[in-house]
Amino acid sequence: MNPPATAVERLGAILSASRRGDAAGVTSVCSAHPLVLDAAARHAAARGSLLCVESTASQVNHQGGYTGLRPSEFARSMREIARTAGLPGHLVLLGGDHLGPYPWRDASAAEAMDHAATLVRECVTAGYRKIHLDASMGCADDPGGPGTSLDDETALARTVALCRAAEDAASDHGRPVYVIGTEVPTPGGERADGAGPKVTPGAAVRRTLTLARSAFAAARLDDAWSRVVAVVAQPGVEFGDGFVHSYDPAAAAELVASVRGAWPVVFEAHSTDYQTPAALRGLVADGFAILKVGPWLTFALREALFALEAVERDLLGGRDDVALSRLRETLVAEMLADPRHWSAYYRPGDETLAARLVYSYSDRCRYYWARREPSAAVARLFTNLEGVHIPLELLSQHLPTEYEKVRAGDLAPAHAELVRVHVAAVLDAYAAACGAGASRV
Repeated sequence: MNPPATAVERLGAILSASRRGDAAGVTSVCSAHPLVLDAAARHAAARGSLLCVESTASQVNHQGGYTGLRPSEFARSMREIARTAGLPGHLVLLGGDHLGPYPWRDASAAEAMDHAATLVRECVTAGYRKIHLDASMGCADDPGGPGTSLDDETALARTVALCRAAEDAASDHGRPVYVIGTEVPTPGGERADGAGPKVTPGAAVRRTLTLARSAFAAARLDDAWSRVVAVVAQPGVEFGDGFVHSYDPAAAAELVASVRGAWPVVFEAHSTDYQTPAALRGLVADGFAILKVGPWLTFALREALFALEAVERDLLGGRDDVALSRLRETLVAEMLADPRHWSAYYRPGDETLAARLVYSYSDRCRYYWARREPSAAVARLFTNLEGVHIPLELLSQHLPTEYEKVRAGDLAPAHAELVRVHVAAVLDAYAAACGAGASRV
């Protein structure tokens, strides 16, 4: 009996189908939250489908990132989550998103690139097999300063250097596939509403691919170039604090035509969060075969946790023997005590700040869940609700969609299951867009 196809082979089959013009795609889960990852693993296990999970350079790195995890620790945790969920290892594809110098942009380019190369090596050694190389942002001693966009030649030279680091760390039996290019805006999201992001011109994508091919060849990385499977481009989708820019196929038509049939790659679309089901289907049909989603998943997680806190308060708030979780209060206090992840986006003293911190589409509270106090508040919430019967009328009030599933006999009204199903509803939209059975290869 032949061994099952590897995760990389399964991804390759999906992307090949997309290049043939089929409406096939894969969802890339960009989150490090254990509850989100558990929901994603169980969602994939129920369908026998490929699960692609990626950590960003800011979330997980050799210095811990904002989750406190190094790549080997994240990989080990994800494999255990998959095992517990009943998802076989050959259906789990680990990836690194925006791997490059951006987290260290306030240092010199040489120092930031040293950090980025170390991160790339650790990711590959940990078993990451999908690597997005993104060296597009300037550092402290670059023209324009940290975080500004670099010219294509400089960005690609650094991309090639990071690819060399990845190849040197890889074994012959575990070489990664690569994604190149970047999107607008910079990591962190839009700061204000407006006309929406500009669709990447097709000529810019062709230029990136042409220059990259030459740079890889000059560095004698031809084999690595054969494993470049996707290019990141901006199809005109983005979200910010309180707005979503939806996909417009007509506006992206020239971009879509620039690659199809001319280059053996697909598009990878970032910031697809909060798109409608029709927009997600349109992206996949137009060759955006890799759909990144992250904040929408932790946004849904926060919705479910706040709903359960309301249930906790309604059921247990009058009992002297129960210490309530005070989840929202704890989360907001943590965010106010350390504003580094939101201060550039909100004005101090804004009377709507408390609401915007937790309800924004940008979901800036996702940076704080792993910290000690918010994490303890979630644990307390779950402990308080353990074994507690949630009346249907209360469930209807706070989690009406899950209420319908409970009434239909499709869901047990247990707190962990309610959270999982609420997060999985987002993944259902992506699975539908990526094509029925597209991941079953």
